[in-house]
Amino acid sequence: MNQVTLYTTPTCPYCVMAKRFLQEHGIPFKEVDLSVNLAEQETVYRATGTLAVPQLNINGRWIVGYDPARIMQYLHA
Repeated sequence: MNQVTLYTTPTCPYCVMAKRFLQEHGIPFKEVDLSVNLAEQETVYRATGTLAVPQLNINGRWIVGYDPARIMQYLHA
């Protein structure tokens, strides 16, 4: 089973798009709001070097930004 975490902030339109994409494809995910979760900010920054959102961690592989093709690629890897 895939492990998907979506890192977001409340004001990010691409975060909404990423969340909708995952929901429409029936992909279970955990959402983490980086605007209130300082510990997760550190995790994300250490892993990717940026706090830009959305970011997804799919089975340990990171995607920075909303990239539906890469999301599907990582889910089926």
